[in-house]
Amino acid sequence: MEGAAHCSLEAKRLLLDPKFEGYKLSLEPLACYQLELDAAVAEVKLRDDQYTLDHMRAFGMYNYLHLDSWYQDNVYYIDQFGRVMNLSVTLDTALQKPREVFRLPTDLTAYDNRLCASICFSSSTWVTVSDGTGRLYLIKSGKRGNSASEKWEIVFNEELGSPFIIVHSVSFVKSDKHSVAVLLLRVEKDELDTKGSGFHITLEWVTFVEMNKADEHRYEISKRRVLQGKSVPHYAAIEPNGDGLMIISYKPFKFLQEEKEILKENDDKKTTDEKKDPLYYWQQTEDDLTITVHIPQDITKDDIKVQFSPDNIRVTLKDQPALMEGKLYSSVDHESCTWIIKENKSLEIFLIKKNEGPRWPELIVGDTKGELIMDSSQCAEISESLMHLTSEVMNPDPEKENPPCNAQELEECDAFLEDGASLCRFDGDTLKVTHVINLGSNQYLFSVVVDPKEMPCFCLRHDVDALLWQPHSDQPQNMWEHIATFNALGYVQASKQDKKFMACAPDYSYAALCECLRRIFIYRQPTPLSTVLYNRKEGRQVGQVAKQLVATLEANDPILGFQATNERLFVLTAKTLFLIKVNTGN
Repeated sequence: MEGAAHCSLEAKRLLLDPKFEGYKLSLEPLACYQLELDAAVAEVKLRDDQYTLDHMRAFGMYNYLHLDSWYQDNVYYIDQFGRVMNLSVTLDTALQKPREVFRLPTDLTAYDNRLCASICFSSSTWVTVSDGTGRLYLIKSGKRGNSASEKWEIVFNEELGSPFIIVHSVSFVKSDKHSVAVLLLRVEKDELDTKGSGFHITLEWVTFVEMNKADEHRYEISKRRVLQGKSVPHYAAIEPNGDGLMIISYKPFKFLQEEKEILKENDDKKTTDEKKDPLYYWQQTEDDLTITVHIPQDITKDDIKVQFSPDNIRVTLKDQPALMEGKLYSSVDHESCTWIIKENKSLEIFLIKKNEGPRWPELIVGDTKGELIMDSSQCAEISESLMHLTSEVMNPDPEKENPPCNAQELEECDAFLEDGASLCRFDGDTLKVTHVINLGSNQYLFSVVVDPKEMPCFCLRHDVDALLWQPHSDQPQNMWEHIATFNALGYVQASKQDKKFMACAPDYSYAALCECLRRIFIYRQPTPLSTVLYNRKEGRQVGQVAKQLVATLEANDPILGFQATNERLFVLTAKTLFLIKVNTGN
């Protein structure tokens, strides 16, 4: 990740509530409606050879219910007959049966090694569908949610290799041509991995471009780029303009370049290694610095020009570009600085520090062409100054009153395995990482589409809270914005041992999670009270309360899909679709 800008996420203090007192269990009834499905959901069980944690995360915990964020309360699923079924809700008390909007040409039952069929809504009129066998469909749907104008028409249909699921898709116009970019995920056998799981993860970034040929609007693949990593990403999304990619993962991803490019890179690296010798060497004491520069034999004193200023230095030979130039790490007494040419044809420059004592970690800010030389006494001095930070025994002072950390104070629900996740932004042209954030203990929780024209938001745990972040690919100085907080949700969700899916309303009015079977937990944002309520312990009036609600489904089948809108929760099992009315419309 050389050259990447190391960033951090900045939470907005105004969106944090340090005085949050917790959720109050509410017994208010939730209206729950259910629709029996004509045919079971096309669930795909994990095979015996799909035994790793990555297989479970990618396919075993797959969300079979797809929310169309471009149209309100519009959900889709694929049944065992390969039919894409849609439920569009306008009135809870007059629910229609799910209707078929598209049928996959593939006979799903004929494939033994298929994955879950997947859907992604690229725009208000474009859809990408995978049948789980390795075939991708690019579909022009028209305006969805309305049977009169909705007509799904295939404009691209091709095998793209081994089976995959669609992670994300966007539609955009570039150079006056309509394009669709799709991100495909595969878990593939890795013969070279003898110490790990034996598998690696690939993300294939495919871009389709409209080709106008003889009055026929056809779409062809313009780019195929592949990233590889060792863990299933928690979050992966293409930027709205198709220029970049953002990934949150436990282990890093990198682009696989073509063999020619790799060979060229190796040649360039070899050439660089041959020229690796430092351009100059420098030493320092508490009072001064000495720089030694090797110069060609034919250079005379008149060919050398050294310019000193309190904060800068510039060295040139004849009419060549500057040999050394830039801002010094700290100020010098420029009137006392000198230089000489030694007998071995080396240029020695002497700088007098303005502030005696502090060591300089670098000579010229940001310059890597030089090398610092330290004598043995300086090395011993630095080693001794750092000695207090290390110890040969595990706990040298167990009786200390205030130990720096006591792991026993942490609760079990505070611990999670993946404490090394990172957020990376890849550039689509250079295929390099441009921004990276080490998430550390900020555990990934879930993602949600707040605005379909923007990238999906992601929710991270910060201490006990859950903070929602909106990526802005077009704002380099504010690329990730903190837009909402769910108080104490980070702590609450950690205690749910059987948690399967998490979601929140696009208007942040509530967050919800479901267990593998039956139970749904809903956490509403604090709202003002209509009656007077007092805190007995503190003797003060409580202004607002955050409510927790619990719903239990009348079904014994595992939950396969879970989606949240501003008013409703949609819960999918193999044979039933449930609607839970959480908020009433304005």
